[in-house]
Amino acid sequence: MRAAPRLVLLSTAAALVCVAMTGCRAEPAPTASPGTPEPTPSITQPTTGPSPSPIETNLPQSIELPSSCEDIYSDQMLAALQEQNPPLNDPGVTMLPTENADLLEILESGAPTLRCTWGQPSEFGLATNVTLVDEEQGAGVLESLRAAGFGCEDVAAGESCEIEQRGVTFDDVEYVRGETHVVGDGAWVATAWINFHPDGYSTDIAAQLWP
Repeated sequence: MRAAPRLVLLSTAAALVCVAMTGCRAEPAPTASPGTPEPTPSITQPTTGPSPSPIETNLPQSIELPSSCEDIYSDQMLAALQEQNPPLNDPGVTMLPTENADLLEILESGAPTLRCTWGQPSEFGLATNVTLVDEEQGAGVLESLRAAGFGCEDVAAGESCEIEQRGVTFDDVEYVRGETHVVGDGAWVATAWINFHPDGYSTDIAAQLWP
């Protein structure tokens, strides 16, 4: 298994010590020596670049971008998220749904995207982007994920890829972080999380997008 990419954490003034996120590529996995805490990466505010011409004419018509974040969850999942880690879309949360540079290029390309986050700025929460992609872009997403060491498997919606990493902050606080991506016909669901990943989260979104 190749190394887990460095994921983005929620911005926080708390004890979590971070480094700037630049995107991930496959590389040997760092192994912390006994007694040496592993630093955790920090949030980098997304850069805004010029958007190329819209690509909507190339997109499959079977998928439409949901109009709101509430629409991407089942009623049961939405209620659980509201109870376990509110609020939805706190403006202070700058976490990105991936740190992979190639994937960020697609997100910044002008592809129609809905961004949803849960939690406050801290070391506990997640960020999800639902992005409409054409067949070529979807294949490129999967290729980048496999090259970065993600484990991928076929699912009802298409293909799901996931990676997880555990570490310790400079303050000796353990953390778990990861990314989960679902790529199906016409859409890509990208989620990055830190210490908060409800069971069935991405599967629930996929069931709403690809019924």
